[in-house]
Amino acid sequence: MTEPSSAVGRTFRRETELVVNEIAQGLRPLDDGVSWFSGLAPTRQQMVLQEVAGYALQAHITAADGRVGVARSGVKPTANPSVMICMDPPRYGFAGMPSAEHVKAFRVLVSVFAVADTRRRETYCKGACGHAWHNLPAVSEQP
Repeated sequence: MTEPSSAVGRTFRRETELVVNEIAQGLRPLDDGVSWFSGLAPTRQQMVLQEVAGYALQAHITAADGRVGVARSGVKPTANPSVMICMDPPRYGFAGMPSAEHVKAFRVLVSVFAVADTRRRETYCKGACGHAWHNLPAVSEQP
């Protein structure tokens, strides 16, 4: 079974959304997110990669975002996920990569998403943002 029940799936997507956006906003270190991701089953990792690729697509990442994000990710620029994200247009088939590449793909995707999402928060959403994920409380403020 590759799809969880709808309630479990929604909860998992919310958790993923929170972890990824906390990393993007500097509220959680990338390495903490990688630890969370590494503890997931391979099928869950694939789900997360698909979801984060969707976030990156929605943030309208560019090849320039890809290069900056790869530099921040700690992944070699020649690794498959790095090359894919820096293409113009970027490639998004990360969930289909071998499981040995999943952690690298997660690091790259989240790092590139953070670059693009920061740009959008500072331009498009500046001062008038209604996106709940752009207004996360500091980790110490969360219950």
